[in-house]
Amino acid sequence: MGDTDFLVMKGISKSFDGTQALRNVDFSGAIGEVHAISGENGAGKSTLVKILSGALPRDAGEILLDGEYIELGTPLRARRLGIYAVYQEFSLVPHLTVAENILLGQMPSIRVRGIVDWNKAYRQAEEILSSIGFTGINVRQTVSRLRVSHQQMVEIAKALANRRRILILDEPSAVLSQEDLTRLFALMRQLKQEKTLILYISHRLDEVFEIADRITVLKDGQLVGTVKPKESDQNQLIKMMVGRSLGEIFPIRTPPKAEVALEVRNLSREGEFLDISFSLGRGEILGMFGLVGSGRTQVARCIFGAEPITSGEILLSSKPIYPKSPHQAVLAGIALLTEDRKRDGLVMNCTIRDNASLASYPNLSRWGVIDRRKQAARVQQKIQELDVRPPLLDRLASHLSGGNQQKLVLAKWLMTQARVLILDEPTRGVDVATKVEIYHIINDLARDGMGILLISSELPEILGMSDRALVMREGRLVGEFARSQANEERLLASASGVSQ
Repeated sequence: MGDTDFLVMKGISKSFDGTQALRNVDFSGAIGEVHAISGENGAGKSTLVKILSGALPRDAGEILLDGEYIELGTPLRARRLGIYAVYQEFSLVPHLTVAENILLGQMPSIRVRGIVDWNKAYRQAEEILSSIGFTGINVRQTVSRLRVSHQQMVEIAKALANRRRILILDEPSAVLSQEDLTRLFALMRQLKQEKTLILYISHRLDEVFEIADRITVLKDGQLVGTVKPKESDQNQLIKMMVGRSLGEIFPIRTPPKAEVALEVRNLSREGEFLDISFSLGRGEILGMFGLVGSGRTQVARCIFGAEPITSGEILLSSKPIYPKSPHQAVLAGIALLTEDRKRDGLVMNCTIRDNASLASYPNLSRWGVIDRRKQAARVQQKIQELDVRPPLLDRLASHLSGGNQQKLVLAKWLMTQARVLILDEPTRGVDVATKVEIYHIINDLARDGMGILLISSELPEILGMSDRALVMREGRLVGEFARSQANEERLLASASGVSQ
């Protein structure tokens, strides 16, 4: 900590039910600085910033802002001090419009109190979005109808609608396209010029090294150290985060079997995608890349029966199937790990035991009654195989770190004994060590003969894991690359429509 630090946090400690989330952590930040906070899931990053934003009380420690000791207590008190946070879990009101969410609590009125000046509200919301580079969002539309990336933009705009001295961004890039991320970084550089301190949490180390002035690493709730990107590299940061070198991030792939597991012929859904055809072999990892809005997720949902198709065929082991619902798809042998684990993958207030067995109850019950002993034995086996921590069957999903939640979703689908597994952003929001674990799990599943369709917006993930890579753009399949042909430039050019 230096003399120019605007924010100083000293000896911050916090525990939950006897588990020490933070232990005597010191942290500081300067005016006009981007200070990144890195660490594995469960390292204490989010706990630290939630204490600063007033969302959590600290057990011990002191906080100074501009040289003065402050007491936070509530998010309202923090906001009055100019501290605003944008978390992974959005705080938007789904049934309200974009404008109402951005201006919540400060809607303009027409003379008579209580009558909203809607034209002025819409104009103000558009001006705020435009000023931070987030154009193209209909401010009159309800938030629930926006795609997740636009909801993230609205969340950021909501925080910036007020005068802020500290802006906390907790995994903001997890749902953003590369184009939107470029806009976000431009905005962050603008805010630095306006003397805003930005605390940035991200698992993507390339982002951290691009945008941060300093990087503080936490491990198991304790401070490991603070480095400057120019004086460090990703390998050093990984060692600080996990306490060891990870070796090769991506496992060595073995050639897949020739037998076709899944075939899609001329699949279309009106307004979403058109004439999609591809095959997936047994033991093959088939990557699917595309920018936000390319139609990747919609294709996956149609194969899984979550959305109806307009035309086309789906064949599993050369036999046509017609899944009208996810239940029918699961019975046929198809599983889908969705991109949003908290909304579509888990019931957060249910236990590990119940979440893991959600999709396989028919195999665990007789005459509609669950065999609890069989359920416990099978769930325990699966979560031990995937190393879900802690391996406590009665632990709520909400009490797990993001990486362990993701492994729990994977356990749920593997308990169905699926033959084809569709993975939509399988490593979103998980730390680098857990990513490596998940990559090896995927590789093992493919080696055992499972066909895997891997959908990802991370090019290194597609290139490192896939035997072949498909590229989608504007609802059409526009490219297919063998592993030996694929590179970042070719895939990105294909996805964006740029000829090479």
